[in-house]
Amino acid sequence: MSAITIYTTPTCPYCHAAKALLTNKGLSYKEVNVQSDRATALALMERTGRRTVPQIFIGDTHVGGFDDLNALETAGRLDPLLEANALG
Repeated sequence: MSAITIYTTPTCPYCHAAKALLTNKGLSYKEVNVQSDRATALALMERTGRRTVPQIFIGDTHVGGFDDLNALETAGRLDPLLEANALG
């Protein structure tokens, strides 16, 4: 089971960008499509306070969306977070 979970919808360009960033780093992830699963979408909104996708978790840490993930990568802070969750 992957320690990275990404909540997505099939047509979301930011979801595709986030998955590409993770794949390019050689990381596996669990993808949860919330488009047709209203209960999961509502639970995600309650958990994160956000209504948009993607929503990305590394371990128990809520990273946020693609912009947040990309900012971590650009700042050099993504790899330490991955290592802290035994993914690096």
